[in-house]
Parts: sequence; C-alpha cells; structure tokens
Amino acid sequence: MSLFWRIFTLNAAVLIAATVLLLLGPVTVSTPVLLTEAAVLSAGLGAMLAANAVLLRIGLSPLARLTRTMTTIDLLRPGHRLTVTGRAGIADLIRTFNAMLDRLENERATSTARALSAQEAERARIAQELHDEIGQTLTAVLLELKRVAGHAPQPVRDELHQVQETTRNSLDEIRRIARRLRPGVLEELGLNSALKALATEFSTAGITVHHSLATDLPNLGKEVELVLYRVAQESLTNVARHSHAHRVDLTLSRTAGAVELRIRDDGTGLGGAAEGAGIRGMRERAVLIGADLTPAPGGDGGTEIRLRVPVRDQSG
Repeated sequence: MSLFWRIFTLNAAVLIAATVLLLLGPVTVSTPVLLTEAAVLSAGLGAMLAANAVLLRIGLSPLARLTRTMTTIDLLRPGHRLTVTGRAGIADLIRTFNAMLDRLENERATSTARALSAQEAERARIAQELHDEIGQTLTAVLLELKRVAGHAPQPVRDELHQVQETTRNSLDEIRRIARRLRPGVLEELGLNSALKALATEFSTAGITVHHSLATDLPNLGKEVELVLYRVAQESLTNVARHSHAHRVDLTLSRTAGAVELRIRDDGTGLGGAAEGAGIRGMRERAVLIGADLTPAPGGDGGTEIRLRVPVRDQSG
C-alpha cells in the first residue's frame, strides 16, 4: 500500500468509526443545537482528531527518522545507514535513500582518489623541478661565488661570503620544500624512517616531537603508507601553526586487526572551532583506504588525532 493510501485509510477509519458511533449512539442533534449536544460533538471531534494524530504519528515515524538522518549525513564519515522499517512506500523510500548514499560515497571516493592522485603527481613534478632546475642553478651560483671570492679583495670577499651563506640557506630551504612535496625517504627507506625524519624536521621552534614506532607492522602497501605519512605531516603542521604546543607524541602501533597512528600535543586544543580544511583533507585521505580518523581532546588539554587503518591478520 502506498503512502497516499495509508494516510487515506487511516483518516477513513477514524471518520467511519465516528460515523458509526454517531448512528448507533444516543446522541442526536436538534435545531437549534443544544449546549449539551455541542459539548458531546466537540468531545467527539477532539477524540477523532487525537486518534488521527496518534495513528499518523505512528505511520509516519520512519519518515521523521529519515529526515533527521538526511540533515546529519556526512560523506566523509561513511557507513551510516538507516534500518529499513515501515511498509510499502516508506520502506521503499528508506531503501532508495540507502542506495543513494552507497552511490554518493563510491563516487566521492573515486573522485577524491583521482584528485589526490593528481595532487601527488603534481607535487612530485614540482619537487623534481625544484631539485633539478632551481637546486642545480643555486649550486652553480654557490660554486661561482666561491671562485670569485677566492680572487676578490678582502672587503668584497666578506660580502661575497655573506651572499654565499644566503644562497646556501635558500638552497637548503628549497631542498626542504622538495622533501615535503615528495617524501623520497618514504619511497626509499619505508614508513618508519619517513616518520622519524618528519619528527626530526618538526622538532624546532620550541616544539619537541617524541616518536614511538612499532617495528612489527604488516605490509601496508604504498597507498596506505602515503596516507599515514600525509596525515602525520598535516597534523604536525597544524600543531606548529596553531596549537602553541611544546611537546608532541607521535605513535604508530599495531592493534587487533588495525594499524593506529596517534599524534597528541599539549597545546590549546580544538575548543569549539569547526573542522578546518586540514582535518577535512585528512578525512578525505582516510576515506580512500577505509580508515577512521578521529580528532579529539588530548589527555593534557591539547589535541589528539587518531587514524585507525583496518588490516587483515596475516599471521596465518
């Protein structure tokens, strides 16, 4: 029975019951209407409306649940589905909504994968150009400055040494940017070495990054390792920019059926601020590998980012 006929049947049932009671009951209506008759009819009308409201509330309650779910759904937190209840039209509507969520989540995951893949490829290209073009050019400039300084008089030589130092610092900064764009250590030495290098890089400007990295990790694959590295990188960047923290604990551990990455700081915490682009970007990466990202207050007032990556038990 469709939703229209369900509502029509409920209303018809109430009206028929009221009519039968009016015909079989002792109530009559005279002209003009007496006060007692008006009171009885008013009470009957109130009872009829109350019965109709209760029946409609029961019949349409699945629609209210569907409405609440539609207002709170977030494609970056996939997997939430409504239980199919009700009959006919309402159950079909819930099934259609669940199927729509399946399609939207799959399409979003596919489009996000393409976008992030293109982003990583562009980062690799820019890092390569920084290393090959600008890096080599600055290296040639340094060598030329060194040659010229060897033949220059003392006052000019001191100035050339200052220019050399500035150029060398610029070259180091370009190399640092290239490493962040394309983590070569991740490809060459693996996830643990890359996270150690990341912790060392961010242990500056009053922040100390302590790391505890498990050595018994399963084979995660390049895509999962890249997501873990990028989430750690973005989390440490947020700590350095916004948290005013002094200590950060970076932990990579293996639990039952999962690998878990935690970044906890002792900074000012999230407060009541809405999620920014950084956390939403981490969520998009987590969705790609079926992981669960949870930002939460830390135990000492700071912030904790937890990324849980399900893995299959390969012990057998």
